[in-house]
Amino acid sequence: MKKIFLLLMTAFLFIGCSKDEDTIYDFIGTWAGTYDGNEKGDWNIVVATDGKVTGTMHSDQTTENYYISGYLNESGELNATIGSPADGEFKGTLTREDKKGTGSWTNSVPTPIRNRNLER
Repeated sequence: MKKIFLLLMTAFLFIGCSKDEDTIYDFIGTWAGTYDGNEKGDWNIVVATDGKVTGTMHSDQTTENYYISGYLNESGELNATIGSPADGEFKGTLTREDKKGTGSWTNSVPTPIRNRNLER
């Protein structure tokens, strides 16, 4: 009876530990890229083990720096705010396979609203 129990327990462990499961650990570390449009610059973020994202974005035209703060989920979806106080959105997707990121940002201050596409 013990052998059957151990055999079943081992089978459940292998089933429960699928390699295809999404995990935040694939994204931990530093990510950087550029953005362009009618304004251009670069961005850098760090993804922590709990999915918390912190970083900066720099505009080449205005030489302004923006603080980025938010979270990344296990699927690679990034939702963050820009500025201090938060006056913009930084949204995107990081991918495991090619280690690239895409997205956009919008900033409501100063007026008019500015927005750009991001890439890594």
